Amino acid sequence: MKNIVKKIVVYSMVGMLQIGFGASIVSASPAHGPERIQYSEEYHNHDNYRQHEHDKRMREENKRHDWEMRRRHDESVREWRERQERENKRHDSVLNEIGAFLLGVIVGSASN
Repeated sequence: MKNIVKKIVVYSMVGMLQIGFGASIVSASPAHGPERIQYSEEYHNHDNYRQHEHDKRMREENKRHDWEMRRRHDESVREWRERQERENKRHDSVLNEIGAFLLGVIVGSASN
């Protein structure tokens, strides 16, 4: 009895594997011909959304940077200069990150 159950389980698994391989081969076959890529309105809206997101991030960062560069009423000139130096480094880093995002968007949309 146990031997029959083991054989049924093994043969069932082998059958499922064969069906899985067959399905992947059929879906990968060029029987239906090459598919045409059509860019829909949704695709273009997605790119516009990314551009809008980039512009929004730039505006927010510039606004934050302007606010951080102002001198506080309770800090000395020396503290202010040190803070400005740190803020300029941070600002440059964030702008590079945002620029890399835009570059990724451009490269990604060009490759599609």
